Amino acid sequence: MSTAKLAISMDIRMLKRLDRLVKRRFYPSRSKAIQEALEEKLTKIDKSRLLIECEKLNPKEEIELAEEGIGTEAGEWEKY
Repeated sequence: MSTAKLAISMDIRMLKRLDRLVKRRFYPSRSKAIQEALEEKLTKIDKSRLLIECEKLNPKEEIELAEEGIGTEAGEWEKY
């Protein structure tokens, strides 16, 4: 995977906490820690977006759509 450099601003207290984690070798570097945190956050956002979209669905309507045409298809399945 290719990477790009960027500069960020961060609260000094958060930076000190991050540095302690790197010093204790919880992360190999600041960069790796920030990459992992951002990946985790983006994944969480993606999942919540899916949940929001799913909440828009009408269960009764989805069942009706899923069952649409099953009566005629069931007879065809019995032939096999």
